[in-house]
Amino acid sequence: MDLIMPMSSVAAASREQRLSRPSPSAPGLSLALQLQRAEFCLDVKLNLPAQGVSVLFGHSGSGKTTLLRCLAGLERADGEVKFGEQIWQQGRQWLPTHKRPLAYVFQEASLFEHLTARGNLDFAIKRVNQRQLQNSGKPLLVEDDIIEMLGIGHTLKRYPQQLSGGERQRVAIARALLSQPSLLLMDEPLASLDEQRKQEILPYLERLKSGLALPVVYVTHSIQEVARLADYLVAMDQGQAVAHGTLAETLADPHFPLQLGEEAGVVLEGVIEQRDSQWQLACIRVAEQHDIWLRDNDKPLGAAIRARILARDVSLSNSRHEDTSILNAWPVVVESIHTDKHEGLALVRVRAGDTPLLSRMTRRSVDHLQLHPGKQVWAQVKSAALV
Repeated sequence: MDLIMPMSSVAAASREQRLSRPSPSAPGLSLALQLQRAEFCLDVKLNLPAQGVSVLFGHSGSGKTTLLRCLAGLERADGEVKFGEQIWQQGRQWLPTHKRPLAYVFQEASLFEHLTARGNLDFAIKRVNQRQLQNSGKPLLVEDDIIEMLGIGHTLKRYPQQLSGGERQRVAIARALLSQPSLLLMDEPLASLDEQRKQEILPYLERLKSGLALPVVYVTHSIQEVARLADYLVAMDQGQAVAHGTLAETLADPHFPLQLGEEAGVVLEGVIEQRDSQWQLACIRVAEQHDIWLRDNDKPLGAAIRARILARDVSLSNSRHEDTSILNAWPVVVESIHTDKHEGLALVRVRAGDTPLLSRMTRRSVDHLQLHPGKQVWAQVKSAALV
């Protein structure tokens, strides 16, 4: 199946215009869809943001791809779909796929084997309706910018069979973007790649996320991809959206409905504030008054980063300890205490100002510390990882 969905165009524009972000008040994607199959029922009602990456996350068979295909018009469900002020589906009104201003990236890079990488990109550009794009008033995506952002300049003269899996997928993403979509749909674009190729392509996806004024709906079952890419998270299970919200708050919910086990924790956003060259450490400011010291990764001062803190790596104490190897300790307030999957364990949600954390501990420790909602304690972050 062809990757190209929209009919738009490429033209020259200033870099500021091309990469400007939409207003936070801009309307996003609203949907209410139902699809009944023999052993499966999709029933989802959502409002997704007009910017950033909205991730559909869940186990295989949860309905993620089915929902994405319904948004694209590749499968027909009952209900409504509205993108901004444009109605894609409502009652008898139905906008076919080729008229929806979107691009769809599949798990497999469906490149034209008889065309070079450059030829695949040119195919997308030629199919764009220039007059329609000029009248749309939206920022333009320019070929040179996309090639640079995705690091595919060295591939342009090669044919698909001469490319690695990661290179093929990056060319496929570039082709989708050069069709000038207003919305990008990505269906587990890393699923067919081995771990090395996944790590190769993820930084390029992060570049797109930070550099393009383009909303993305991204399907994955990988919590690592969620941590690195998601701005808004939708947890899918048995055809329903069982939880949704901003990444930080959704993952910090002890009642998060998908079993994450040892992967339970939070993802915090911050900037690199200072570094200690003697000990090869970097200080990350994740909130107005809270810092985390981590192993230095050589990113420049002021760079925006994400830090993932697992619940198993957060301990609580009634007082601050100086005689410990743990570098990061914050004063926090206990918000709630919940029984974990094992009845002998508890998930404790605490908050440092506006920053939520989860701590996994034994229920015996909860009793020993006499923890209860509202109690002020110290959170010791034993380990955190940049993502």
